Amino acid sequence: VQLQASGGGLVQTGGSLRLSCAASGRTFSSYDMGWFRQAPGKEREFVVAVSWSGSSIYYADSVKGRFTISRDNAKNTVNLQMNNLKPEDTAVYYCAAAIRRIGVSSDPRLYAFWGQGTLVTVSS
Repeated sequence: VQLQASGGGLVQTGGSLRLSCAASGRTFSSYDMGWFRQAPGKEREFVVAVSWSGSSIYYADSVKGRFTISRDNAKNTVNLQMNNLKPEDTAVYYCAAAIRRIGVSSDPRLYAFWGQGTLVTVSS
């Protein structure tokens, strides 16, 4: 499985960005997916997870109400709409895929494949 994240950039506080993660393989629809982020000097942090069907979603408290995840299994993509961005959202954002059914998990150890990351910078 190969994951390609895109959509990062520089935005002012209060602005919006839309990240996308494109996955290879015909079995994308069976993968539980997640987004994580890592700020400079900090550990990787869970952002949001979505189940293979899209029926279950789990957001970190820090992004709840501002970020929205969606997936399109026909296009092998998962998107992250980020609104009302704050400087503390600045990080490299990674999408991840779990080959085994894990549901909506915040544990990065359960995700087998990772994209290369896309940088989001929010200026104050």
